Amino acid sequence: MTTGAASPVRTAGETVVSGQSRASLALSVVIPLCNEVGSLPQLHAELSEAIAGLDRYGSYELIFIDDGSTDGSDQVLREIFQCDPQVKVIQFRRNFGKSAGLAAGFRMAAGNHVVTMDSDLQDIPAEMHKLLEPIWADQADLVSGWKTPRLDPLSKTIPSTVFNRVVRAASGVNLHDFNCGYKAYRQEVLPELNLYGEMHRYIPVLAHFRGFRVAEVPVAHRAREHGKSKFGIERYFRGFFDLLTVLFLGHYTRRPLHLFGWLGILTFGAGFAIDAYLAILKIFFGQPIGDRPLLQLGVLLMIIGAVFIVFGLLGEMISFQNRLSMRNDTGPPADYSVRTVLRHEQDDDA
Repeated sequence: MTTGAASPVRTAGETVVSGQSRASLALSVVIPLCNEVGSLPQLHAELSEAIAGLDRYGSYELIFIDDGSTDGSDQVLREIFQCDPQVKVIQFRRNFGKSAGLAAGFRMAAGNHVVTMDSDLQDIPAEMHKLLEPIWADQADLVSGWKTPRLDPLSKTIPSTVFNRVVRAASGVNLHDFNCGYKAYRQEVLPELNLYGEMHRYIPVLAHFRGFRVAEVPVAHRAREHGKSKFGIERYFRGFFDLLTVLFLGHYTRRPLHLFGWLGILTFGAGFAIDAYLAILKIFFGQPIGDRPLLQLGVLLMIIGAVFIVFGLLGEMISFQNRLSMRNDTGPPADYSVRTVLRHEQDDDA
């Protein structure tokens, strides 16, 4: 194997060790992207300059995840890869979404500290030290950026404000900007994050539920200069369903009866109270109740309540069986498909 030479294109099934030993890498920067051909050269230059100014990191890697770009971003990434031995590239077969991109980047990231950022130049590489400082000071395990002032149109900022308030109230995690892609992590946080769908929006919530310390710092923000925003209002509707999933998994995945049981008790209790009221009218006052819709409502609520309780018990059984099988579980298949992986072939024994 030739030391120092750029590797040929590799398929997803092949393992190629990068130029730095996984054990020695200090910093990994993970950048998912889709159709950002105009931003990539400047982003790479700014990242290299920003990391060079961080005296703490003698070794680093830049991991670009091409999420099915069709604008020539893949070719630009190949050119950057050829001229920079710190660069690694993962190319998906098609667009799988930002969560899948981050999941693939996290799987490859070898640094003790990991930074994620968007590729559209709105996240400023020179601000990276602000995210890392709480981790250096051992004050946080995950630090999320807060874009302020945010230089986006109102069509993005207003829905984002509503979204952040809802998530903050529902999760109890006191952040201003859950959707900011600019974040820093300790390496041990990454294996605890199961990302799919729109779960990348809730990374701080997922980490908080796992017991990690989550912090937030303000970071400067730039207006978009290249490419087209991937924002769409439908993403917030998909994100709402993922929020329900996050809250359920965070609070009740190991005790589903605590959720369904309370719903069952409340529903059954309401139905029982209604039917008890009607029984009193029938027994003590002789009023006919057979044709009253309220009787049907009471019976229906009692049935639904019983069903909720049964669901909770079934959930407990499934959760128990899952815990028994976890020691032999290799995990679900990845929620994405990789076409090629580019790495530099060095340090074959690393």
